[in-house]
Amino acid sequence: MRLSTFFMPILKETPAEAQIVSHRLMLRAGMIKQASAGIYSWLPLGFKVLRKIEQIIHEEQARAGHIAMLMPTIQSAELWRESGRYDDYGEEMLRIRDRHDRDILFTPTAEELITDIFRAHVGSYKDLPLTLYQIQWKFRDEIRPRFGVMRGREFLMKDGYNFDLTKEDALHAYNRHLVSYLRTYERMGLQAIPMRADSGPIGGDDTHEFLVLAETGESEVFYDSEITDLKFGDREIDFDDHAACQAVLEEFTSRYARTDETHDEALFNQVPEARRRTARGIEVGQIFYFGTKYSDAMGATVTDDAGTKVPVHMGSHGIGVSRLLGAIIEASHDDKGIIWPEGVTPFHCGIVNLKQGDGEADAACEALYASLKALGLDPLYDDRKERAGAKFATMDLIGLPWRITVGPRGLKNGVVELTSRRTGESEDLPPEEAVKRIAAIYAGAV
Repeated sequence: MRLSTFFMPILKETPAEAQIVSHRLMLRAGMIKQASAGIYSWLPLGFKVLRKIEQIIHEEQARAGHIAMLMPTIQSAELWRESGRYDDYGEEMLRIRDRHDRDILFTPTAEELITDIFRAHVGSYKDLPLTLYQIQWKFRDEIRPRFGVMRGREFLMKDGYNFDLTKEDALHAYNRHLVSYLRTYERMGLQAIPMRADSGPIGGDDTHEFLVLAETGESEVFYDSEITDLKFGDREIDFDDHAACQAVLEEFTSRYARTDETHDEALFNQVPEARRRTARGIEVGQIFYFGTKYSDAMGATVTDDAGTKVPVHMGSHGIGVSRLLGAIIEASHDDKGIIWPEGVTPFHCGIVNLKQGDGEADAACEALYASLKALGLDPLYDDRKERAGAKFATMDLIGLPWRITVGPRGLKNGVVELTSRRTGESEDLPPEEAVKRIAAIYAGAV
């Protein structure tokens, strides 16, 4: 993409309503525009990152054996009356009546709808286990939407639902999701800590939230500092191996880590004092096991191997896709702007032409652009007739991990400058070597 033809309406001034870093930088970088309170249009730069996050989630869900689908945003109130949640959910649910005076709602979550799909099409234990998921827009009528995409009313969410014959099998699904989420977040450059949490209106006894530590987090969290040393890394795991998934759960949840809703001061005091930490956290996902709560209420049963109809055991598993974008910025920025991790960056690198209109500089930039595109990479070429300082400021603001700077002086010596956004370190390289370096950084990731 050439910046001269890309739609990226950068703001010079920070809007007064932006209270936290991610909101300020997303507005200034032209990633979003508010349509109404808590509802945003996703402009091209923000949309590209959103799609990168979605792709990682899809890949990790497929790796875990989960099956993608798509459900509507509008649901019938009758299903929610069956489960007993229509009146219990609260004012966050947007309730509507259609022209036939039927009660409908804009979905805040989809346990009822997926249970209805399951009971209509699955009747035998031989069809289990089954996990279905979607990435779809949700709506929750927050009383006070704020902080941009971090607490909006309309948001993009991955929600998955497992159906299993027994509690043991359903708890394995819970563990499997925990493993897949650890992989997902690390690929996005995040450390998301699983913390014992409250189930809220979803219900169930077993639940963990995944929280990213940040000063602007909405939750107070209490944890053993040892947990921040844990990394899933590149290890391979068989998602069908119950013992292996259980071992990962124990590794990442055996140390104290809880949100304020479930904090237990007596248990926390058993952690050595030097390792006790209190901080703020941003919730980016949650997993639940709720047993037969919905299958009992809605008649979602299968016939077991003895010929007896039994309710299936269920769980649900969410990732806040649009919220993740804000959380990544909160965790990765400096006073100049965003610093995207390589896994989710909207463009793999930026190309800055210091002297647009100079024949040699223009030709060198075009060659770099073509070479990177030929390798399947997606560069952003700043071909505007702007001063160098403005071009650098734009690249710093939008946060691409790598920048190749091309100017007549360097070209006389046969080199361009490759700069890391995260460290600020620069290196002079021949153009073809800079291309190879960028390709090596992203090898296997594009």
